[in-house]
Amino acid sequence: MRAVNTAPPAAPVTPGDALDVQPTPLALLLLGREADARSERGVECPGDLPAPSDPDLVERARAAKERLGEKVFVLGHHYQRDEVIRFADVTGDSFKLARDAAARPEAEYIVFCGVHFMAESADILTSDRQQVVLPDLAAGCSMADMATAEQVAECWDVLTEAGVAGTTVPVSYMNSSADIKAFTGRHGGTICTSSNARRALEWAFSQGEKVLFLPDQHLGRNTAVRDMGMSLEDCVVYNPHKPNGGLTAEELRAAKMILWRGHCSVHGRFSLDSVNDVRERVPGINVLVHPECRHEVVAAADHVGSTEYIIKTLEAAPAGSKWAIGTELNLVRRLADRFAPEGKEVVFLDRTVCFCSTMNRIDLPHLVWALESLADGRVVNRIQVDPETEKFAKLALERMLALP
Repeated sequence: MRAVNTAPPAAPVTPGDALDVQPTPLALLLLGREADARSERGVECPGDLPAPSDPDLVERARAAKERLGEKVFVLGHHYQRDEVIRFADVTGDSFKLARDAAARPEAEYIVFCGVHFMAESADILTSDRQQVVLPDLAAGCSMADMATAEQVAECWDVLTEAGVAGTTVPVSYMNSSADIKAFTGRHGGTICTSSNARRALEWAFSQGEKVLFLPDQHLGRNTAVRDMGMSLEDCVVYNPHKPNGGLTAEELRAAKMILWRGHCSVHGRFSLDSVNDVRERVPGINVLVHPECRHEVVAAADHVGSTEYIIKTLEAAPAGSKWAIGTELNLVRRLADRFAPEGKEVVFLDRTVCFCSTMNRIDLPHLVWALESLADGRVVNRIQVDPETEKFAKLALERMLALP
């Protein structure tokens, strides 16, 4: 994968030590002034979102987008700021947006307002004549960066030495790098989203005896235990920062689900205390969480589902109902504003106000810079997956698309 950037790099930030998170070669660049020591990289809790951008930028973004016309197609992930979402041609989760881009072959430029792995997926699924742009290259994903190609190759060697690689099928979450998707494709596996994880696992177990689930341990565990009836004892966690993943050959042979030790910075913050606290504060509240949350949070929630599921559940909810949402703050605030006129109360699950700081790197100044550069004939921050990686990553994605 190659990316072209004309902006100066920022300094990397050391991850918090509290969760024993080790640095990787793809260390993230954080936004803002402070980091929460109880969370690994990618989360900040400043109490509020950054101040709105210069209003003049709104007109500049509008003018640049108008100059580009149908040559540009702007994608906005649900977790983006409102100031960015207003310029998106479509909004959605990462896979929906990548497919939307592929369905617009007339658009020469795809500006992806999301994070790095999403732009990679868009490049994989769009045509060669289309160019994908990420307004800020530092908009990464802590979860995706928790699994590198070198670490996963070493894990596969460990599985081979334990004699289980031949019966193990890799299943990688959409929230992974192109390299990890390519590894999955090479080894007969598939990709999944939070909405089709069960179907992907059922397919994988029809192909083999075990699953190596990358890189989000919580989605893998919740799907296996909550949705498919496995036990917690069927799951083991492979830690890439320990020899042999911290597991014995016997543990690997006994396990059905080998979960990579990764998680979402934002969803991993929600705790059982968060659920109990909001139920005490707001009688009659419904707790609705994303399956990237910890297992004990998912078990205590009333409803669990993907971002699209969360939105549809609130759309169908009766007036006067109360909801505590366990997902990214930008989306929760947008939903609260949207459904307030219908008499639906929507609150953030945690008392501490946190947002995905890497997703929030895509702000209006970066979007204006990218659009004006394209309008002037300069392609900046292009995301380009190399042909070999693209070939096998696309194979894994196509297996997902073929799922019943």
